[in-house]
Amino acid sequence: MSPTSARVTSVDTYDIRFPTSRELDGSDAMNPDPDYSAAYVVLRTDAADAPEGHGFAFTIGRGNDVQVAAIEALRGQVLGRSVDALCADPASLYRDLTGDSQLRWLGPEKGVAHMAVGAVVNAVWDLAARRARKPLWRLLADAEPEWLVEQTDFRYLTDVLTPGDALDLLRRGRKGADERRARLLERGYPAYTTSPGWLGYDDAKLTRLARRAVADGFTQIKLKVGADLEDDIRRCRTARAAVGPDIRLAVDANQRWDVPEAIRWTTALAAFDPYWIEEPTSPDDILGHAAIRRAVAPVKVATGEHAQNRVIVKQLLQAGAIDVLQLDAARVGGVNENLAILLLAARFGVPVCPHAGGVGLCELVQHLAMFDCLAVSGTTDDRVIEYVDHLHEHFLDPVVVRDGHYTAPAAPGFSAALRPESIARYTYPGGTFWAADLAERSRKEQAV
Repeated sequence: MSPTSARVTSVDTYDIRFPTSRELDGSDAMNPDPDYSAAYVVLRTDAADAPEGHGFAFTIGRGNDVQVAAIEALRGQVLGRSVDALCADPASLYRDLTGDSQLRWLGPEKGVAHMAVGAVVNAVWDLAARRARKPLWRLLADAEPEWLVEQTDFRYLTDVLTPGDALDLLRRGRKGADERRARLLERGYPAYTTSPGWLGYDDAKLTRLARRAVADGFTQIKLKVGADLEDDIRRCRTARAAVGPDIRLAVDANQRWDVPEAIRWTTALAAFDPYWIEEPTSPDDILGHAAIRRAVAPVKVATGEHAQNRVIVKQLLQAGAIDVLQLDAARVGGVNENLAILLLAARFGVPVCPHAGGVGLCELVQHLAMFDCLAVSGTTDDRVIEYVDHLHEHFLDPVVVRDGHYTAPAAPGFSAALRPESIARYTYPGGTFWAADLAERSRKEQAV
């Protein structure tokens, strides 16, 4: 079949869940028992060169079936589309999906429906990068600024960021890109790790993992906080003793507090020199974040992983509410909306330190951060990508972290494809792991 006639032939979805709650991996003050999950989508085509594109939305267990259903609801708008047209202009599908009046009524541009759009749009970008035989970061960094502007969603942003502003930023961002690319390929992109700091870990495990992180080259670690102040004081003291005075120690409340409580709690932890306090209150409370930032300085305020769309990000930046922007690859409407978010951050001079962890989020955000370094902000100063050291073995192109740095991916695509055997094992409820697990639970219940 000729490339010009290739079409999307199927949109396949999977409810993938991993039992991370059993070891308390991922536990925090708001989410004590997460089972990291992916509402996973594969766009299948009849193209001969690269027949598939992969994407997903991240959840933490129950409700993943709802997210899968939202992705399935988009199938009719994707089936039959020209592969050439999609890859040449991913924004065409993004505009159609976010502009659907009935879909917008469920948001607009927020929540389960918008995350479904992001999963499908990211799958298109994965397909486009595979067909170009480039990792996504290189596809974006090699693209002409004018094309990137065409791919960016400027709706509701032009009071602070116009297409002309973006074009200027992207043209300036290209200067010195060759040198930065050489450094990136040689050294990688700086990372920090949350792996020592899950709230359910005891002090011995925290100490062991924190020391290991320093030995592995990380210069920043992060602890989950927010359940009990005295417990957090002890844990921060333990972590600081383990890593010494020169390692950055970030803390993350996962939206636990009201504004006065966030100020009081962060002030109480200030003795341990926290680099930032992350998600100190509701992710929608722009003015609350601004008040917290004024009160707890010089501790920085970081947020963004639950920012529902680029408009929330715009307002956080306009209000001077954050010191660090933590974009998420799977929370908003995919690469097209994240292009706008990266450009907004550059416009306001705020560093981007992407949220990762979860299932596959490390795999995705590395591409966005590396593109930002090469073509937008032009720097890695005070910029780090979150890293969590589990579940990567389930991906065909897993992240590689060496000496505290993400290695630049070389394989074509967005690094989003799960291994077939992992899909077969962890699809819920019929995969081999879950079928056996549910059968064993049923047997125990009947025996009681």
